[in-house]
Amino acid sequence: MGRHTPALLGGLFIGVMASLPVVGACCCLWGVCGGMLVAYLQQQSRPDPIETADAVLGGVLAGVIGAIIAGLVLVAMVSMGRTPIEQMMQDAMTESGQLPEEMRQRVLQFVTGRNLVLLIFVVNIPTYAVFSMLGSLLGVAFFRKKTPPQAPPAPQG
Repeated sequence: MGRHTPALLGGLFIGVMASLPVVGACCCLWGVCGGMLVAYLQQQSRPDPIETADAVLGGVLAGVIGAIIAGLVLVAMVSMGRTPIEQMMQDAMTESGQLPEEMRQRVLQFVTGRNLVLLIFVVNIPTYAVFSMLGSLLGVAFFRKKTPPQAPPAPQG
């Protein structure tokens, strides 16, 4: 397995799971699970214990890849029409009726189309990176191979 393959697979896992309609709401959970997957795959590909720094770097990379994949799925949804996020905002603003019409239009303009995609990228990339990094640290704690005890030095004499 290549050096960055665990991060790519972890990022693919994060991106796909975060893009699913119902389970995608647990995006932070998928980031943690993706980070743990990175640590697991890194440990399985080597006989010695993984380094914490390698796992953290892989976790951050997986989070960025996952956020990009989830963002690209959102771009596809936006290009096909109204996204569930836009519909939810529209419904919430219509039901509350407390915002003036001009303010309501500005808020809806900000959370539609390209602005929504940009907002999602700005929020998701650091969020997924942090949670997948934490997941990789958790994965190191769970999956790191134990180092064999060193033999005591031979007595000199």
